[in-house]
Amino acid sequence: MTVSDGTEIDTDVLVLGGGPAGTWAALAAARAGSRVVLADKGYCGTSGPTASGGNNLWYLPPGPERAAAVDRRHIEGGLLSDPAWMHRVLDETYRRVDDLAVHGRYPFGVDPETGRRRGSSLQGPEYMRRMRRLVHRAGVRILDQSPALQLLVDTDGAVAGATGVHRRQGYEPWTARAGAVVLATGGCAFLSGSFGTDVDTGDGHLMAAEAGAEFSGMEFSSAYALAPSWSGHTKGLFMQFATFYDDARVRLGDDRATAMRYLLDGVPVHARLDRAHPDHREAMRRSQPNYFLPLDKAGIDPFTEMYPVRAVLEGTVRGTGGLRITGTDCSTTVPGLFAAGDVATRELITGGRSGGGSHNGAWAMSSGSWSGAAAAEFARNRGVPDVARPVGGVGLEGDPDRAATRAIIGLVQEHTLPLRRSFRRTARSLEDSIAALDDAWTAAPVVLGGRGRELVRARSGAALLAVARWVSHTALARTESRGMHVRTDHPDTDPDLQYRLVTSGLDRVDVRAEGDLVRRGANR
Repeated sequence: MTVSDGTEIDTDVLVLGGGPAGTWAALAAARAGSRVVLADKGYCGTSGPTASGGNNLWYLPPGPERAAAVDRRHIEGGLLSDPAWMHRVLDETYRRVDDLAVHGRYPFGVDPETGRRRGSSLQGPEYMRRMRRLVHRAGVRILDQSPALQLLVDTDGAVAGATGVHRRQGYEPWTARAGAVVLATGGCAFLSGSFGTDVDTGDGHLMAAEAGAEFSGMEFSSAYALAPSWSGHTKGLFMQFATFYDDARVRLGDDRATAMRYLLDGVPVHARLDRAHPDHREAMRRSQPNYFLPLDKAGIDPFTEMYPVRAVLEGTVRGTGGLRITGTDCSTTVPGLFAAGDVATRELITGGRSGGGSHNGAWAMSSGSWSGAAAAEFARNRGVPDVARPVGGVGLEGDPDRAATRAIIGLVQEHTLPLRRSFRRTARSLEDSIAALDDAWTAAPVVLGGRGRELVRARSGAALLAVARWVSHTALARTESRGMHVRTDHPDTDPDLQYRLVTSGLDRVDVRAEGDLVRRGANR
């Protein structure tokens, strides 16, 4: 593909990704007076994990309760978060919820005792439907079913747009030159089948790395959730009401960590939501009908009957690793490129603990708003570059080979999805994965490629492989257990390793400590 092929677009700000982070970014940029184009791999407003289910928010009014929540989360995250960022996110989320209620007319409930808005929970489909409408009314041009394949850079190496294809127009190429780009393509769940994550294949991570971006927190990518064994719906919130049993109906415990340990040992695990109060059960069904649909179809009442569960890897979607953030505006290590949502690191607010649900939801709102406004300012000062060249690589030029693409994706999944690979790690297992994944990367430029649909698939295969390599190399480098990262050969937390790890590189992966040790969440 060349930059002169197909549809040509010039815009001030290009947003890649149409989930909550992408739509908030597009809205902020448009409100700042920029011309904005949003390109989504799926259909903006319906694709991705938020639109597929629900979204809790880290939503707390100012006061002692908020301060206590920040302190508690900082400790739980292995002291790698930054309390200043945490307070910023809470402040911004509070404003954006008000924005969504007033301008998006989202029907938040009201606490009858306090009269306060219940802003901590969102119906995903309704939330994203209203975000699409807000973005459309703000004048944003939306390119649905138009996955980006590579970034463009100018003569100085600053990001200057992207190229991709229109799925609904026979995979016709598109090129968008822009004064700034916001990357909001989501995390990487390695095609595990987790609900709504089919679009989360790490495409944005790969594109950013090709432009020279760095990553942070990639070792914190071992987030698993529990789902009915025949379903991918992973609503972790409901598991707080579950009791877990084995095949013989012997009670195993009532926490998810216990269930995961038994699954890791090969013991079948069944769940029953028998700790949910009868008065709350109907409300639970209304809040997340998609969770109950496969159970209802199977004739199972999950409140009174047991059902088998499996562990589903959600990778960096529910984990914390992603593009390294270098400023309060969500800038990255590459000029002109901003990151929002799950494609960015969430270590700043969650440390090494999973940010799944409320914290990631608040981060999407906040980082999207900040990055969109910053991208608009950057583009206003820079303008749209006259000259831009693509920096894409693996998966774009190889020979069409569906079997090779399937084989590489299968290899990646073999070294990421099993609990023995990601939930509990050892140097031996990580070194085994690194050897296999690095060998596959060496071959990938030749065997990954295609046209049309197969081109998109090959590019996603390259991205999955790249993310798996960054994860494995970084996990090997952190020789301790901290947050969700558990090394059975290093079971303790080492106070001397209280720093974030920065990962970079494509053909050679480098991992280094980020500057000074992270102490008391000091600002960057």
